[in-house]
Amino acid sequence: MKKIFLSFIAIAFVLSASAQKKNAKPFATQLTTLEAKMNEGLSKYNVPGGAIAIVYNNEIILSKGFGLKDAATKEPVTENSSFAIASNSKAFTSAALAICVDRGLLKWDDKVQDFLPELKLYDPYVSANLTVRDLLSHRQGFETFAGDLIWYGTNHSRSEILRRWQFVEPKYGFRTTYGYCNIAFLAAGQIVEKVTGKTWDEFVKNEFFIPLGMKNANTSITAFQPGADIASPHNTVKEKNIPIPYVNWDNVGPAGSINACVNELSQWMMLQLNKGTLGGKKYWDEKRTYEMWEYNINKPVSKWQRENMPSRHANGYGMGWELMEYGGHKIVSHGGGYDGMISKTILIPDMNLGFVILTNSNNSLPSAMGFEFLDLFLGVKGGKDWVTEFAPKAEEPELLSPPTGEAYEWIFPVTSEIEGVYRSEMYGDVEVIKKDDGYKIDFKPTELFKGDLIHRDNNVFTLHWSTQMMLPSGKVQFIANMEGEIEEMRVFVENPDFDFSELKLFRVKE
Repeated sequence: MKKIFLSFIAIAFVLSASAQKKNAKPFATQLTTLEAKMNEGLSKYNVPGGAIAIVYNNEIILSKGFGLKDAATKEPVTENSSFAIASNSKAFTSAALAICVDRGLLKWDDKVQDFLPELKLYDPYVSANLTVRDLLSHRQGFETFAGDLIWYGTNHSRSEILRRWQFVEPKYGFRTTYGYCNIAFLAAGQIVEKVTGKTWDEFVKNEFFIPLGMKNANTSITAFQPGADIASPHNTVKEKNIPIPYVNWDNVGPAGSINACVNELSQWMMLQLNKGTLGGKKYWDEKRTYEMWEYNINKPVSKWQRENMPSRHANGYGMGWELMEYGGHKIVSHGGGYDGMISKTILIPDMNLGFVILTNSNNSLPSAMGFEFLDLFLGVKGGKDWVTEFAPKAEEPELLSPPTGEAYEWIFPVTSEIEGVYRSEMYGDVEVIKKDDGYKIDFKPTELFKGDLIHRDNNVFTLHWSTQMMLPSGKVQFIANMEGEIEEMRVFVENPDFDFSELKLFRVKE
């Protein structure tokens, strides 16, 4: 009898242990380590706050806020705090077109001018042969971020931005070289409207947000409600985080205007990992997923990547997704950069595993945390301490200061007054206004770019912005003709996002 009793005890113990193992949280050790790394990163990178979500086998195994959503109010980030996800929006645009493909409204390799006949690019051959697939793959021949000044903070409408796109000069051959292009995704969003009769914003809301239960997600900051759980973007000034206003990205919406929280983005990741079907609803055919995740343009693996990521063997871009081979797995990912907010989404399809991180300052923590996630969950051996590796190693570059204690003389005759309007076909008008003993500069299409011009040397001025923004000071050079009359203005502002030298500003003659 005693032996039978002990046998029952043993069986009960085994069943209990089995049940505990079955109910144990997947990747428990990795999650603990990742959370610790996130807290370390917020401190090391001086980031006010952020949020992380991880999904695995159709379950949310982590959805959590860290730090502050507003450095001034000290309100904490929650898993429901909305952030601007910026270019993570591009996958929504690709998926919207995948639905259009399923419905027989278009094919990936249809010509863009079949839907937008008015669209022209710098090269007539590219204009005539550009396809929907080309728009979604960053292979039109432009340098990365070319033409972004046309839309950034401007009053140009979506259709006007596309009209002005023809004045952006390509740098590479058509379909030969990767060059990240936001305006191409705007064009893709306009095709959605053309073939469905619904704006891109309406389509994304009705086809994705509502059925996925993404109640707080939206495609415009104008949809933010007072008192809602919304994280504030921040700028860092002398190591202090300052909340800044949201910049309206409505005019380039399909390329980056979505705002969402990690809790709701978890549903989006699960839909992607399930290849277009979730909760019994089929959003798009599984075949479309593989098409969006196929390499359409390659990107070289850099020397730094080869040396620091030996398990990284390929880089490229599909349609709305960045692609790479890492740790023996195909990785599908995308980043997002907004004014004062940086984000990252990573999918590991063969593990049914996804990760998203949102932060509320300009920082490289999402990239660091992305590789921490990959190494931890893939079991990559010999990986680096990525939070330390990507951490800021130098102080912010010193901004250009106005000259003091020196006298400067014009090399131009008296007729070389710089006041006037300078026009770029690509962008619009920039006005230089004489005021008191100095000059003001006003980029007319936007309220964001205004400043003071302080004479520096000969025909060069220092540009100090008078508006709150993320850009450093710059230089402005005025070019004269043989008679000493000013004909052209050139603007130089060192930054990773906008190429002011694209503007080609020529003086408007009265």
